[in-house]
Amino acid sequence: MNLADLAAHVAAQFQSHYGRPPRWIVAAPGRVNVIGEHTDYNDGFVLPMAIERYAVMAADNAATLGVISIYDTQFKETAEVDISQPVTKGQPKWSNYLRGVIAGFQQHGLAVPALDVAMISTVPLGGGLSSSAALEVCTATLLEAATGKMLDPVEKALLAQKAEHEFAGVPCGIMDQFISALGREGHLLLLDCRTRKTELVPMSDPAVALLIVNTNVKHELGSGEYAKRRAECESAAHTLGVTSLRDATAGQLEANQGRLDAVAFRRARHVIGEIERTVHAAAGIRASNWTGVGQLMHASHASLRDDYEVSCKELDAVVEIAESIGLAGGVYGCRMTGGGFGGCAVALVKADHVAAITEKIASVYHVKTGIEATIFSSRPAAGATIIKAD
Repeated sequence: MNLADLAAHVAAQFQSHYGRPPRWIVAAPGRVNVIGEHTDYNDGFVLPMAIERYAVMAADNAATLGVISIYDTQFKETAEVDISQPVTKGQPKWSNYLRGVIAGFQQHGLAVPALDVAMISTVPLGGGLSSSAALEVCTATLLEAATGKMLDPVEKALLAQKAEHEFAGVPCGIMDQFISALGREGHLLLLDCRTRKTELVPMSDPAVALLIVNTNVKHELGSGEYAKRRAECESAAHTLGVTSLRDATAGQLEANQGRLDAVAFRRARHVIGEIERTVHAAAGIRASNWTGVGQLMHASHASLRDDYEVSCKELDAVVEIAESIGLAGGVYGCRMTGGGFGGCAVALVKADHVAAITEKIASVYHVKTGIEATIFSSRPAAGATIIKAD
């Protein structure tokens, strides 16, 4: 469903559940990171895009004072949040993404009203497309509509990130919430993770699209490896005498290779190279140099696979299939996206080849792995939006 259909659907669900039409409808998108992986916690650059998959909420003022009632229309679950006092963690577990944002509004001194809410999300769960950030930013956008107090978009993104840290217990970077809050239709977002400066990168060429391929696997190995990679990067930066790997150059790394163990050297080589690739990719997209951008994506995947060691056989299979299709078949480039060890790959493709590429990747991936991939294309979507406000 497109966003308009999704909004109509959740409004009908609200009407059915609560017996009246909603006063507000809001939405916030998930995202795919086009390039710039594991650079965020190294003060580097990332280049995400909001995707045409959304968290959508319909709401009205509630008759019951001091309570926000939430109805999840997909899983037919409900949650109640007591807002008569400072909001704390609670059950069901998914409600903590919303609770954290509500608590953030309370901490900002904003009077959060009692609400009845119906929600739906089309952002795939567990695929590394930021379903949690979409939910958090959507909640913040609803509270903006309901309180009449609009936050600065950067402040809103940081509030949502804090909710994820404190209520969901996930020490995420700033990319996911930033693109969900600040994304603009037809644009990617070049984000400097050190300064939090953002730059919109136009991608309006109708001849290209991004294809997102969910491997539908998530290896448990990933949970402890993230912290390990961070520690390895910090150790490498310390040895190189820099605050973070953002400040190191390839030449500096080569000159100090003897002082680093082999693993730390490879980790640093990935990060330093990936930061450079991300800046070049943004320039390539501005110039519609799709072949050059595709080459940078392929190089990014090879580095993530070999130097950073966060890929897996299923992600590698998708990238290998995409590479075998090649430019002649409409694929400019493909890489894993997200933290790794499963989740999604992203491919830059010719828009008029999407159907054929999708069919080829799906069939060959199934033969190679025995798993059905979930594949969809997306144009750069708009960030958080208020669809209806009476």
